[in-house]
Amino acid sequence: MESAARAHFAAPGGFGIVSGRSDFVILILDFGSQYTQLIARRVREAKVYCEIHPYNLAIEKIRAMRPRGIILSGGPASLYEAGAPDLAPEVLRVGCPVLGICYGMYVIAQHLGARSAGSRAREYGAATLVIDQPDALFEGIAAREQLVWMSHGDRIEAIPPALEAIAHSGNSPYAAVRTRDGLLRGIQFHPEVAHTPCGAQVLGNFVRKVCGEAGDWTPAALVETKLAEIRARVGSEGRVLMGLSGGVDSSVAAVLIHRAIGDRLRCVFVDTGLLRAGERERMETVFAGRLKIALSVVDASDLFLGRLAGVLDPEHKRRIIGHTFIEVFEKEAQAIGGARFLGQGTLYPDLIESVSFKGPSAVIKSHHNVGGLPERMRLELIEPLRELFKDEVRAVGRELGLGADIVDREPFPGPGLAVRIVGEVTRERLELLRRADRIVMEEVEAAGLGARLWQAFAVLLPLKAVGVMGDGRTYESVIAIRAVESSDGMTADWARIDPALLARLSGRITNEARGVNRVVYDITSKPPATIEWE
Repeated sequence: MESAARAHFAAPGGFGIVSGRSDFVILILDFGSQYTQLIARRVREAKVYCEIHPYNLAIEKIRAMRPRGIILSGGPASLYEAGAPDLAPEVLRVGCPVLGICYGMYVIAQHLGARSAGSRAREYGAATLVIDQPDALFEGIAAREQLVWMSHGDRIEAIPPALEAIAHSGNSPYAAVRTRDGLLRGIQFHPEVAHTPCGAQVLGNFVRKVCGEAGDWTPAALVETKLAEIRARVGSEGRVLMGLSGGVDSSVAAVLIHRAIGDRLRCVFVDTGLLRAGERERMETVFAGRLKIALSVVDASDLFLGRLAGVLDPEHKRRIIGHTFIEVFEKEAQAIGGARFLGQGTLYPDLIESVSFKGPSAVIKSHHNVGGLPERMRLELIEPLRELFKDEVRAVGRELGLGADIVDREPFPGPGLAVRIVGEVTRERLELLRRADRIVMEEVEAAGLGARLWQAFAVLLPLKAVGVMGDGRTYESVIAIRAVESSDGMTADWARIDPALLARLSGRITNEARGVNRVVYDITSKPPATIEWE
């Protein structure tokens, strides 16, 4: 089916996307904006496939992708800084429509001979955009004046004859411009953020009306394409060893691979000793029982905890866990025999946060299945979900017929409770955290908050506090409760949950999790924090 060709499969061991039909790609070139991932989210919400690549992606690769449109992101740099990132001029001559956002607009304008300067009055925050001329970007937007979000310190002061203004703001005389042929456009504001109410319409208009995309990239199309690609990659005899973590991502990936190759998939669930309470038993019930997918459970808790002994640095923890996972999988593959591929539930945010590849943004943390992998592996990776965001994975899971108990599970980090214990990981500290965490899960479920919250969990802090229980003084551990709301995990806001629920959590944890005498609630959003503590 033609629409199925909009999904793309990741090259083994690489981050590029390859496909027999790459002419349906909207290419986002990243200049380091904090909002680049939001651009991708908005484009995909318009049911159009897109990819993020660095602004300096080789022109040969861009031409080979045959993009239907290119979006240039914003960025923190100023055009007047030494070494400010720039675009190869050939990119603007690829032949497809180009939309520059904020810094991306300056790049386009500069290449065409516009004069830019540091703004006499910088513009950050809400602003009023006045649409001066009809344009495909603003089709369907009735009011001439629109509230938009600005974040810039430069502005265009004069434009050449090749450009014409189509909108302005109080601060920017050229808040939106286009070339006379309509192939290149630039906008000063950020359409990708929620603070620009018309932004989704603007981006949707660009990819559908300007670039000619049909807007039919759907979970059903994705599933059909992935099944065909997995079969082609693995072959008629190949076997896949799938690492299950118990979360949504690896579960959906496993069912997708099983649908493609059947019993040539062997799932391995590693009991790392870092699991939530009852997780091992749940996986055995769901996969070996209900789904009838071959499952081996490997108890490697002694190995993992032994290697984590004395380790305090979060990044070191993640790398130890990632390397140990692969070691266990490779050993299991040899025991099973014939497995050449390792399946993983890697998602797009894992790649973005783990590897400084998709542009000049910095590495945030290594995910156990990305940055934590050994450089040399004996198993080839199969990662059918690596171009997707979490909500897209859930949609794929529903398309595959998986139940809500799998698809709607809250995300759980691959390194497990190791990244929810700040400081050294020991069996004693794990047991204490499990008791507290089970209470959080029970109370959140009883309150009916599962659909509202992205994640809710307990964190064991590396400090003790003085307390009083009965008539005696205590000096015991502190538990932090973390509950956030999010759509894809790239950004998150702390949840304003009922104080009565917080009171129940505090009361139960201090009474039932022996060794804890103080509970605190984390009210930090992402950014500046991450969702997990480590």
